[in-house]
Amino acid sequence: MLKKTLAVIAGTLLSCASFAAEVTLRDDHPTDYTVVEGDTLWGIAKRFLNDPWLWPEVWQANSQIANPHRIYPGDVLSLIYVNGQPRLIKGQRPGVVKLSPQVRDVSGRRAVNAIPLEFLEPFLEQARVITPADAKVRPYVVAIEEDHLRGTMEQIAYVRGLNARPGEEFDLARATYVYREVPKHFPWETTEREIVAEPWDASGSLTFGKIWTTVFKDWRREKSVDILGHEVAWVGRGRVIAAGDPAQVLILAGGHEVEAGDLILPLESNPYDPSYSPHQPESVPDNMRVLAVSENNYTAGPQMVVALSRGARDGVANGQVFSVFSPAKEIRDRVKHPDGDIRTALRPSKAMVELPEEFQGHVMIFRTFEKVSYGLIMDGIRPVRVNSVLRPPRST
Repeated sequence: MLKKTLAVIAGTLLSCASFAAEVTLRDDHPTDYTVVEGDTLWGIAKRFLNDPWLWPEVWQANSQIANPHRIYPGDVLSLIYVNGQPRLIKGQRPGVVKLSPQVRDVSGRRAVNAIPLEFLEPFLEQARVITPADAKVRPYVVAIEEDHLRGTMEQIAYVRGLNARPGEEFDLARATYVYREVPKHFPWETTEREIVAEPWDASGSLTFGKIWTTVFKDWRREKSVDILGHEVAWVGRGRVIAAGDPAQVLILAGGHEVEAGDLILPLESNPYDPSYSPHQPESVPDNMRVLAVSENNYTAGPQMVVALSRGARDGVANGQVFSVFSPAKEIRDRVKHPDGDIRTALRPSKAMVELPEEFQGHVMIFRTFEKVSYGLIMDGIRPVRVNSVLRPPRST
């Protein structure tokens, strides 16, 4: 799952207004391209465009194809110009081969996805973010049969708080992290806010060791904290074989052993969107940052997953592409003002200089929850890090 984040460096980020698209073709772009197995919309767009997220600006529906929004291996994509502007169509360019209307047989072929979903399917099926209200009331595993510490397939888990009939099936998931946005300094502060991720104890219990963190610290932030979501990791699937408190749940399958404290979640009928196109967002939400990186890493490169601090509530949607930048940072100018410089002893700010944000790469959104989203790093020239800032997409 995702690695706990570091505290986010302060800084108020301005919301980005809508920005116009300027399409430029690659110098080595093809005139025609035949789609092959394993292609993605992002990869195809990169063959033609300097900025693949501008795919919707050049794609033109071909009325001779029954469903122009679906691209399959074997399809020919051709570059034409309409009123001097580049456009991509299905089928060869007019005047080369005359196409006649026909119904294509696409049985047995999978449409091209925006990103390699086959690569992401394990993550797509296992990662989920639930709301704070849901997190407080989820049924939970209290024990495994025969006092086992962990349970596997065909064993019984005892679950409290589950109001269900025998035969109903559920997902079993493990609490991982809770994502929050909090004031940087004081509860009443409204401008400088930081993004934090903390291990999530789903029990909600209060011990002497938690008095400070649970009572005093959370009380200080109670009026101003915004919980972005509680992340859970899928560990298995179970079927109720006997109702009650605790209910008896037979473990059917799983990627991990089930243990006490695991949560019971409803099955997801459509856990992710299988079809969307890369495109630029109308704007970038304020303070949208990298919350965490997959595989317990602090940095991410191409084809790695990151959690982001904004979701559907903020207008984030699948297929949107953002540029990722390292945050601006302030350093001491030790060339002109070395340590111990008398001239800046009383005014140390005179010795400081702010370094600008540095471009790291592009990320495409592939799964969105209310306040959190997941993205795939598509390309980059520097490692993407926890706390990196998202901006409008730009050319490398």
